[in-house]
Amino acid sequence: MKILSEDDTRVKFIDTKLYSSSWSEADIRRNYYFTAGRKLLGGKSGERKFADYLLRYEGNNLAIIEAKKLSKDALDGLSQGIEYAKILNVPFVYSTNGEKIYEYDMRSSRGGYIDKFPTPKELFDRIYGNVKEWQYKLLTQKPMYIPEKELRYYQKIAVDKAIEAIINDKDRILLTLATGTGKTTIAFALCYRLLEAKWNKENKDQKPKILFLCDRITLRDQALGEFNPIEGDCKAISAEEIKKNGGKIITNANVFFGIYQSLASNSKEQENTEEQQESKFYLQYPKDFFDLIIIDECHRGGANEEGSWRAVLEYFSYATQIGLTATPKKEENIDTYEYFGESVYDYSLKSGIEDGFLTPYKVKLIKTSLSDGYTYNPNDLIQGDLEKGFYKQSEFERNIFLPRYNDFIAKKILELINPMDKTIVFCVNQAHASEVKRAIDKYKSVKKDDYCVRVTSDEGKIGIDYLKQFQDNDKSFPVILTSSKMLTTGVDAKNVRNIVLLANIGSMVEFKQIIGRGTRVYEGKDFFTILDFVGATKLFYDPKWDGEKIEEIKEKEQERKITKETKKTKEESKEKKRVTVHLVGTKLKVLDIETSYMGLEGKPLRTKEFLEFLIGKLGEYYDDEKKLREIWSIQSNRENFLKALEKDRVDEDALKDLSEIFEKKDCDIYDVLAHLSFNSEIKTRQERVLQVENSEFLKRFQKEKAIKFIEFLLNRYQEYGIKDFDEGLKPLIELSSLGNARELADEFGSLENLKQSFDDLQREIYL
Repeated sequence: MKILSEDDTRVKFIDTKLYSSSWSEADIRRNYYFTAGRKLLGGKSGERKFADYLLRYEGNNLAIIEAKKLSKDALDGLSQGIEYAKILNVPFVYSTNGEKIYEYDMRSSRGGYIDKFPTPKELFDRIYGNVKEWQYKLLTQKPMYIPEKELRYYQKIAVDKAIEAIINDKDRILLTLATGTGKTTIAFALCYRLLEAKWNKENKDQKPKILFLCDRITLRDQALGEFNPIEGDCKAISAEEIKKNGGKIITNANVFFGIYQSLASNSKEQENTEEQQESKFYLQYPKDFFDLIIIDECHRGGANEEGSWRAVLEYFSYATQIGLTATPKKEENIDTYEYFGESVYDYSLKSGIEDGFLTPYKVKLIKTSLSDGYTYNPNDLIQGDLEKGFYKQSEFERNIFLPRYNDFIAKKILELINPMDKTIVFCVNQAHASEVKRAIDKYKSVKKDDYCVRVTSDEGKIGIDYLKQFQDNDKSFPVILTSSKMLTTGVDAKNVRNIVLLANIGSMVEFKQIIGRGTRVYEGKDFFTILDFVGATKLFYDPKWDGEKIEEIKEKEQERKITKETKKTKEESKEKKRVTVHLVGTKLKVLDIETSYMGLEGKPLRTKEFLEFLIGKLGEYYDDEKKLREIWSIQSNRENFLKALEKDRVDEDALKDLSEIFEKKDCDIYDVLAHLSFNSEIKTRQERVLQVENSEFLKRFQKEKAIKFIEFLLNRYQEYGIKDFDEGLKPLIELSSLGNARELADEFGSLENLKQSFDDLQREIYL
C-alpha cells in the first residue's frame, strides 16, 4: 500500500472517506484550477494554481483538501493549503495522506487531527451557525448558470462577501477590484441572487427594487448589456424614457439603470425652485422605493459632500448601498471610504496580473529635448507675450502652445506602435486631444478618415459612436483615440495595446484608472505598452501605489479640507491666455527611450533594478561561461532555459531590449548574458559568422550543396539570430531552395550527418 501514487490514494482512501461523510459528487470539485496563469509572450501562460479538492455545499465554498500519497506525511500539504485558503476565502483546510486527516480552521488559526471528515451540513453550520430563514435562503440561492461564463474565484468571493454583509445588516458596503476584473459581472451575479431569493428590506414575498447608478451613458449601456440575461426585469431611467412614459417616472421593473445627470440637477448650489424640483426625477420616487443601490465607479465624486451623487444617496438612505471602485484607499478618495466604510473585499491590479486575469505591461519612458521644459530661444517665433523665459512641461498646452512639438510627438508615437494596434492617447485637455489628432493625421501611414479620432465630452454622440466602434473587436477602425479625462474610467475595450501619456497626472487614483485601460485580457495580447512622454509612470514608484497608512491619510485629509478653497482660488488665478511658440531655433530630438518591465511587486523595474534582478536569476542556472555555452548552443537546452526565465518574469523580448541598452542591436542574446554574468566582450552576429567562416569547421564539407546550405544557415543566423533555428531543419531546408531533405541528406552523407552538422554549427557559432 505504501507504493500507491497520489491519484490512487485519492481514489482508494480520500474519496472513500468523503463519501462516508455524506459528500456527494455534486459538492466535490477535484483539481480546482482557480487562476489562469500569468500571461507570457507567444500566447503562453505561467503555471495555474489549483486545489486538489474544493468542498462546497449549497453553492458555498467551505473547505479545500490538499492530498498527498500514502507514503507521505499528512501535513506535507498544509502550508500550501493555508496559502490557497487565504486566496479563496475558504474557512477550513484539510491536509491528508488518505490515512491521517489534519483539520485547520482559518478563523481561529488552529488545527488538529480528526478521525473523519465532517458532513457538508455539519461544516456549513459550523461556519454560518443559526441563520434565519431569509438569510439561509439568500446564502444558498444558486447563481445563474451561463455557459462558459462561470464566475472567477475572486468574483465569487466578492459576491459572497456582499451577501454576507447584507445578512449582517450592513447598509453601506464597498467592493474594491482593479479595473478590468469584471465589477459589472459581479453586480449582475449579486443582483440575480437577490432577485431569485426575493430579498428585500421589509422581508416581503417579492423581488427587490434595485438601482444601478453610473455617471456616464456608456457605462450605463455596458451595464445593461451585462444584465441582458434578465432584460425583462430591467429598465433605464432617462429623460427620454420618462418622456415616453408621459412624463411619469419609470416604476415597472426590478432593476433600474440611471446616470445621475438623469436623476438630479447639475448644480446643488442653485435655488430649489419648483421648476428645478421637477427636474430632480429621483424626488418623484418614494424614499423607500429602492431596496438596494449599486454605485458604479463610486470613487468618482459620488460620496463626498459636494459629489453629484451625494443628494441621491442621502435621499435613498433607506436602501442598502453598495459601492464599486477600482481604487484602494488614497488621500484623493478617502471620502468614499468614510461614507461606505472599509472595503469588504479587495482584489488588486498586481493579483489580477499574477493570476492571468489581467494583461501585464511594459513601460517605454521617452525623454525628449523638451522633457525638462521649454527655454526661450530668440530664433523661435512667438505669438503673444511670454511672461518668463522658462516653462515646465506641465505648463505645455495650458500656458504655452507648441504645434511643432505636437507634430514631433505624433510622429514618434507612430514610429513606436504597430500601425493597427488599438491605442489610447491621454492628452492635457480637449483642445490638446484635437491637436494631437491633427498631428497624427498628418503623419499616419494608414489613409483612413477614422484611423485616429478624438473622443471627448464635446464630441457628444459622435464621440460615443466612435468609442463603441473602437470597443468592437470585430472592427479595425478607429485605431487611435485621443482624449483627456473621458476615457479614464469604465471603458471596456479589451484589445488596447498601447496607452500613451502626454499629460501630467497628479492623482494616483486617476493614474491607476488610466493604466487599467490596457489591462483587459484579449486573445493574442501578451502585454500592453505604456508610452510615457511626461514621466507620469514615476507614480509606479510612489509609496501611494501600494497604499498609505490610515493615519497618514487622515492627517492629509484634514490638511486637504483646510486648504481646499485656497488651492481652488489659486488654480483659478493661474488660468491665462496661451502663448503660441513656433519652434524654429529650438531643436527637437529623442534623447533616450528606457524600457522597463513589470517586476514582482507590480511595479516596472528600472534598468538598473532589472539588471540586478536578472544577474541574480542567471546565477541559478550557470556559474561559468562553459555552462552557459552548453545551455545556449543546444536547441533543446536553450528552449528549456528560456521557458524557465519566462516563469521568473524574464521573457525574450526583455532580453532583446538589453542589446539596445548596450548599444549592440545586432548582437546575440547569448552575448548579452555572457557580458552580464562574466563581463565578456559583446560580439555582433556578423563577427560570430566571420569566426565560423575562418575556422576549420567549413572544411568538413566537400560537396557544393552541403557548403552552400551551411553558408545559407550562417546568413540566416546573421540576419535573424538563433531563434530562426528553433523551428528545426525542415522549414530552413525549404527556404534554402537547395533541394528537399532527402537530396540534401545525400550531400551530407546521410540524414543523421545532416542533423549532426546542424547541431554542430550551433555549437561552433558560440565558440
